Amino acid sequence: MVGPGVIADRALLSEVAEHEFGALGVPGTVVHVADARALGEAIGDGVCVVAVPGPQPEVRALMAEEHGPVVWLDLARDDGISPGVGATHLHGRGIAGLTWAIRHALHRLDHPSRRIPYGRESDQWGDLYLPDEAGPLPVIALVHGGYWRSVWAADLMEALAADLVGRGFAVWNLEYRRPDLHGWDATVADLASGLAALAGAEAPLDLDRVAVAGHSAGGQLALRAAADGARVALAVSLAGVADLAEGDRRWLSSGAVAAALGGPEAYTPGVYGAASPLARLPLKVRQLIVQGSGDDLDLVDFSRRYARAAAASGDVVTYLEMSGDHFAVIDPATPIWRTTAVAISDALR
Repeated sequence: MVGPGVIADRALLSEVAEHEFGALGVPGTVVHVADARALGEAIGDGVCVVAVPGPQPEVRALMAEEHGPVVWLDLARDDGISPGVGATHLHGRGIAGLTWAIRHALHRLDHPSRRIPYGRESDQWGDLYLPDEAGPLPVIALVHGGYWRSVWAADLMEALAADLVGRGFAVWNLEYRRPDLHGWDATVADLASGLAALAGAEAPLDLDRVAVAGHSAGGQLALRAAADGARVALAVSLAGVADLAEGDRRWLSSGAVAAALGGPEAYTPGVYGAASPLARLPLKVRQLIVQGSGDDLDLVDFSRRYARAAAASGDVVTYLEMSGDHFAVIDPATPIWRTTAVAISDALR
């Protein structure tokens, strides 16, 4: 459902949506509505809906109301939106965000989870997925990436969550406060608190068989959590940012490292040394470093050098590099992910 005043080519929105409907094998339509009343009536029908609200105040006011599991998609960034109970707000991903919104809407219907807060802030929660198997269950905690920016969220890891549950794992898809809005210390604290919250999840979990797996910036956070003493048996970096000092010097993702950590290394004493996985070796935790060879060449370099340094430090580390781009490592359909999933299974069982 596309609300009035949305600044986007109508044909392009339809092309993106129809491509995703076909890829997911689901029926779908794109409907443009004229006003807030029409949009409110449409999303109140209880069907699976992605709504692109547009700028009108009366339309945007609908986001705070309870309309069920609607996915609100702002093409532009808009921080601080608190959607109604059961709804999701995705924003700041442009037209391509429609793809993610459709995927998220369908995932929520097909793969129910239990959302468990571990703090009072809106981003302090995890979605717990359980397979239809008797426990105690090995656990995979997933940490999303997005270069530590708040426009990217835990929905990035939902395809992996579904795949891993199908393999017999309990999955904890972790959301956390990102440093662009809350500061680096909040991000670090949330990773620790979010992983520790597994102990109180009231589910048949085997806390001696927990892996933390992070993608991109989440790979850095996963390795750093292991270095900080999180109770995990395996740390997995999926195209992770393993060398923050060099990442800043190379202006990775237009300065994402300095923006997250509060400035360049010279102006933030001690922060890079504590945050960079390469600087924290040995982690004294078993590690799996996964890297697509078709990714950003700087990330390939970081992963290769990190794996060599981890092994030299005495850590038990497996390095897996296969064909694939930055997102292949979180796509269940790719050979690199399927190989990764087997390696995780072997490590925890």
